[in-house]
Amino acid sequence: MSHFRSDIRQRAEEAVALYPRPRSAMLPLLHLAQEQDGYLSDQGIAEVAELTGTTPADVRGTASFYDMFHLEPVGKYVVGVCTNIACLLAGGEEFLTHASKKLGCAVGSTSDDGLFTLEETECLADCDVAPVVQVNHRYVRTTTPESFDTMIDQLRDGKLDHDVPSHGTLIRVRRIGGLRASREEVAGQRTAAKAARDARAEGEAK
Repeated sequence: MSHFRSDIRQRAEEAVALYPRPRSAMLPLLHLAQEQDGYLSDQGIAEVAELTGTTPADVRGTASFYDMFHLEPVGKYVVGVCTNIACLLAGGEEFLTHASKKLGCAVGSTSDDGLFTLEETECLADCDVAPVVQVNHRYVRTTTPESFDTMIDQLRDGKLDHDVPSHGTLIRVRRIGGLRASREEVAGQRTAAKAARDARAEGEAK
């Protein structure tokens, strides 16, 4: 039985079909697994391994390389505060200390209510609005303790659900453009491309 919900499983199979080798779909599938569970659960990792023809160890090893993937449960909201040079000069470390007190958890841990995980991040590439804060990889641009506190209270009350979905959700609006081809069509194009390559190689060998 699939660990993925039916809609996630369908999207996963569609992603695999886009690549010549199933293994190449691993990163998109990891994002889907995290979208469903909020982090990469053992069951989600096993399903990604099945779909990509790899092992759970392969999948876990790949996921551990990327900061966006979490191998343990995190809060509904992952709050990242940058302390790189521009943000450091703008009070990033002090801001991180304030965030820890407001959320009631240490950096790298989750609040007792399970809502917030606090992270110290590398550069978030929004240096003109320092110190930079992201929640679930969305810029929230709360540069003062007061605005940060207001934002956290709004998250607690569900007032920002439209702007900041639960952790793991990269997008909520599904693309209706771009590639829309059946598996048969994709397979046929791959076969034709391989035949063309083989013909060129044969011609060059003569």
